Amino acid sequence: MKNFVLLDLIFYVGIPLLIWNYGRDPLGDYYAMLLSTVPGIIYTIYRFIKQKQFNIAGLFIIGSLIVSTTVNVMSNGAENMLWNQVYLGYATAGLFLLSIILLRPLALYFAVDFAYLQGHPRGNSKALFNAKGLFKWFQLLTGLFVFRGIFQNSLKAWLIMQYGVDGYDKMLIYLQVTGWVFTGLIIISYIFISSKITQYLKENDYQIPAS
Repeated sequence: MKNFVLLDLIFYVGIPLLIWNYGRDPLGDYYAMLLSTVPGIIYTIYRFIKQKQFNIAGLFIIGSLIVSTTVNVMSNGAENMLWNQVYLGYATAGLFLLSIILLRPLALYFAVDFAYLQGHPRGNSKALFNAKGLFKWFQLLTGLFVFRGIFQNSLKAWLIMQYGVDGYDKMLIYLQVTGWVFTGLIIISYIFISSKITQYLKENDYQIPAS
């Protein structure tokens, strides 16, 4: 865990800040900003392969990466790139919200993926997590993903309006810090839900259906 925190700092903050600060003059704001996203892209792909996230969660990460990279390349300007990232962030939050409305909370499917990596068949886990008394917690957790998207992108929009492109270094730091806070809340929420699952199994003598 400590290694990942250090690597997060290096690839999501440290190297991008170096590229931004030393690349603005020779490259210009837009190309320096675009180049500063490359270390994070490479690191994300590395994490994806190392953690073997070939599932819904992994596909969501890679899909988001492809879309965000495409948007960045097509923005044709540093400030446009920042605003497009905000709009894309709101759209992603909207996707999580839609999954709640459709009663298909993405947090539940992420949990199914995690259980699968621990050796539990997807069908069994999905049936259990959809049980009455457990499903609502995954809906609420997906709501936390929605709130994270709204909060972080609203913060980014505010920073753009306050500082413009010159505030890019602040954005990298503030968004990484708040990202860690939300990651911590999400991990705690999954631990809480795990305790609810254990309690549910004991109280209901639940038999996990065959896959």
